[in-house]
Amino acid sequence: MVNRLAQEQSLYLRKHAENPIDWWPWSEEALVTARRENKPIFLSIGYSSCHWCTVMEGEAFSDPAIAQYMNANFLPIKVDREERPDIDSIYMQALQMMTGQGGWPLNVFLSPDDLVPFYGGTYFPLNPRYGRPGFLQVLQAIRHFYDHEQGKVQSVKAEILERLQQGAIAQASGPLSADLLRNGLDYSAGILTGRGMGPSFPMIPYAMAAARGMRFAASDARYDARAACRQRGLDLALGGIFDHVAGGFHRYTVDPTWTVPHFEKMLYDNGQIVEYLAELWAAGIQEPAFERAIALTVAWLQREMTAPAGYFYAAQDADSFVTPADTEPQEGAFYVWSYSELQERLSSEELAELERLFTVSEAGNFEGKNVLQRLTSEDLTQQPIEQILQKLFAARYGSATVATFPPACNNQDAKTYPWPARIPAVTDTKMIVAWNSLMIAGLARAATALQRPAYFDLASRAAAFIWNHQFQAGRFHRLNYEGQVSVLAQSEDYALFIKALLDLQQAALGLGRTGEDAWLHQAIALQAEFDTHLWSEASGGYYNTDVSPDLVVRERSADDNATPSANGVAIANLVRLALLSEDLSYLDRAEQALQSFASVMQKAPQTCPSLFVALDWLRNHILIRTTGDRIATLATQFVPTACYQLATELPEAAVGLVCQGLSCQAPALSDEQLLAQIEQSQVRGSI
Repeated sequence: MVNRLAQEQSLYLRKHAENPIDWWPWSEEALVTARRENKPIFLSIGYSSCHWCTVMEGEAFSDPAIAQYMNANFLPIKVDREERPDIDSIYMQALQMMTGQGGWPLNVFLSPDDLVPFYGGTYFPLNPRYGRPGFLQVLQAIRHFYDHEQGKVQSVKAEILERLQQGAIAQASGPLSADLLRNGLDYSAGILTGRGMGPSFPMIPYAMAAARGMRFAASDARYDARAACRQRGLDLALGGIFDHVAGGFHRYTVDPTWTVPHFEKMLYDNGQIVEYLAELWAAGIQEPAFERAIALTVAWLQREMTAPAGYFYAAQDADSFVTPADTEPQEGAFYVWSYSELQERLSSEELAELERLFTVSEAGNFEGKNVLQRLTSEDLTQQPIEQILQKLFAARYGSATVATFPPACNNQDAKTYPWPARIPAVTDTKMIVAWNSLMIAGLARAATALQRPAYFDLASRAAAFIWNHQFQAGRFHRLNYEGQVSVLAQSEDYALFIKALLDLQQAALGLGRTGEDAWLHQAIALQAEFDTHLWSEASGGYYNTDVSPDLVVRERSADDNATPSANGVAIANLVRLALLSEDLSYLDRAEQALQSFASVMQKAPQTCPSLFVALDWLRNHILIRTTGDRIATLATQFVPTACYQLATELPEAAVGLVCQGLSCQAPALSDEQLLAQIEQSQVRGSI
């Protein structure tokens, strides 16, 4: 017997279709039913590759006793956070207010009349353990609280609603000063420098902001931005977070040493990391491990994550089956190596070489098995280790040369397809505009920094799919399920795709490709739709999503998480559009939006690195008009607040023209003078 979720497109929702819980998708019908029956809503939010979401689905959500009590006393609703980040954002904030921490699965209890939460948590075990009560006990206590303590329920709700509403209101603005910029970039470098005792996350929005600080020789800087950025690149490219056998980055490591990952691979992480490593390369930090990590990640993307239509899939699970007879998948099974298997597949000399360069031991470093982490940063190119790793690749995939590898779309596919070697993790094959855009941007930057035109071709094909398929009934949409468009685009979809289009336009110039104007025209057209539907006339900045009666508040978020904030990216886009289109209204809008977030930047710089990236664009933007061959050279370098334009004509004897703000410098008469003007213009806003 299946529930309503069997009819949903989301892989995450369908994973719960056979639960005995009478799940509803988030819908008007579900909310009306809860109000009519006066049942508190149990809202559970997660995503397909979330390990603890999978655990809770197999335990508490599959338990008959829990289902019986839940169905009788609550209206249970399931939401895929990747489909509805607007809903997820509101209730994650509420959970953090209630408990001081967040995470997924995100489980909150809402009053049916106003959808305001009054209790919440993350993973609830089936039976009491980990210092947590059993889920049935929680449900019984919450229902009793709702029925008999309405005064306290209303008090909790009132406080949460007030704080949510305060967060959605513009704060008093302040000066967008050079000190504010330097402090924000320096703060991001400090976050990269800090090493704690817990998990290690890529934190690329902070890394990208810190990288911009490398240009400034501020005597009062607390941190060495260049050293911090280089170390973060090495942590990523050498650590166990990277799949050294087949490419692609896992989501994070569970330790501070970057050794043992949480094994899911998310498209959004990989796109950002590719862009970051490419920027480090352009900045002269040319570690061979960076180039190798980018190349292997692109190979993984093409082999396992690219749909025949050209777009990129969303994610791969952490867990996979060891044999088709298994009832439950095991975390990391597709990626880890027992010492006995390494002995069987490698000669003693090969195993010794693997042990010299990677963390390998009989005891292992993850549940008796080995996650490969590099011990040195030496160049592996043309060394025997590459052939050794090819043997491990063949052990995993069945052949040393696999151009494409079909996705396992669900557990049944994983267990029944005749895989030539190991059973892979399930791949969530939906297309998410925002996440595709992050990968498109990463590929575009890597194409120019490393001079790899093939990366540009892969990116442009994905962008063309989005442009040609994601408009329906005159509006841009967020998702695509095998040709079926779904969910109106949210601010991150608009902002990140506009950035991707602008990155492609600039990369086309850097690679000498034709048709670059088409990318710019598309960006301008999409920006107009973005402004029409999501711009806040009262406050400045962009709302997360359209007006909707089923949202407690209409948020205007500026916080960065695993992905950059939509407002930070959008404001930077506005500055770039002003430069490339010569329409100064974009610049006015960018300044208004940044002013509306100035107090956040002053009081909580740790929350909003992307706003400081936008501020860097506002204070230090330059337009460089020069010849195609010079743009090709400059595109390989780290000039983070520059836009390039092909000069149709230049003053006599000039090689280029650098414009900063609303004025242009004297025409550069030599390459040396051009570079000097660019260097000076890039730091003018720091004083």
